[in-house]
Amino acid sequence: MATNKITDWVNPADKSGEFKRQTSAFRNFISNKPGAEFPPEKGRYHLYVSYACPWAHRTLITRKLKGLEDIISFTSVHWHLGEKGWRFATAEEQDPSQNVTSDPNHPEFTHLREIYFAEDPDYSARFTVPVLYDKKTKRIVSNESAEIIRMLYHEFDPLLPEHHRTIDPYPTDLQTEIDTSNDWIYNDVNNGVYKSGFATTQEAYEKAVTQLFASLDRIEKHLAENTKRGPYFFGDRLTEADIRLFTTIVRFDPVYVQHFKCNIRDIRSGYPAIHRWLRTLYWEVPAFRDTTNFEHIKKHYTKSHKQINPFGITPVGPVPDVLPLEEEVRAVV
Repeated sequence: MATNKITDWVNPADKSGEFKRQTSAFRNFISNKPGAEFPPEKGRYHLYVSYACPWAHRTLITRKLKGLEDIISFTSVHWHLGEKGWRFATAEEQDPSQNVTSDPNHPEFTHLREIYFAEDPDYSARFTVPVLYDKKTKRIVSNESAEIIRMLYHEFDPLLPEHHRTIDPYPTDLQTEIDTSNDWIYNDVNNGVYKSGFATTQEAYEKAVTQLFASLDRIEKHLAENTKRGPYFFGDRLTEADIRLFTTIVRFDPVYVQHFKCNIRDIRSGYPAIHRWLRTLYWEVPAFRDTTNFEHIKKHYTKSHKQINPFGITPVGPVPDVLPLEEEVRAVV
């Protein structure tokens, strides 16, 4: 079992004060190649996610984009993360319309950690989401979101209608550019907000938040220059770069600005090109809007991170969470 407190995001003994994300432990792949250990089958696989978690959010977006709703089921844990990690909703908390329920595969389990321990009784790291689970063999396939979403791109294509098979978030001609952008955006932005928010020294915080906003400036410039070609990160094609960046940016103003002290600027008033890109995805591509749950997002961060917010107060704003596509920030005149 884990020896460090789950709610200690930075080891109290680490004098650097820097947040260090763990490496995912389960790295198997679903494959449609003959003889694959985990072949694509309708109804065989289940995703465990949290609506609050940006890494898990990637998998929900991809699942819906590719039309896999009837092929891969999912359950969202409750928004609260406590001393035993993510837990499933109690009978009083359940919302079946949002797939916030008890564990349908193990009704006796109360926490996600029990799925990890069933796979490996000696597991000692964090119990993270997403988890891609094989109901047939009762095994964890993967808990690495970056690899899970790539499994969903094409391994299930033989089970899909043509219009979903043609959706390709990782096109061959853009793979090098996507991989390059993933590298620095992950380090500086996706993980950068956490490195800023969980820092336990002023030096660690300032180092992370300075790099975060330098990279947001870089994204703003990139998107401003790409608007002539289309609304997405790489112009007229929606790709993995949009999926991976969206889940951080949609949480930025509601949570990261105040909760993680990422307040040099906000998105809606400080980054017009990023703000337009965000709203286009949110309002015009249902896979992004329909998988975004602001109640879970706001409550999880503010009521689970006792190191940062010991009284668990959840700010009311910003209102609305995402501005309408046709509405701009009101200027002071």
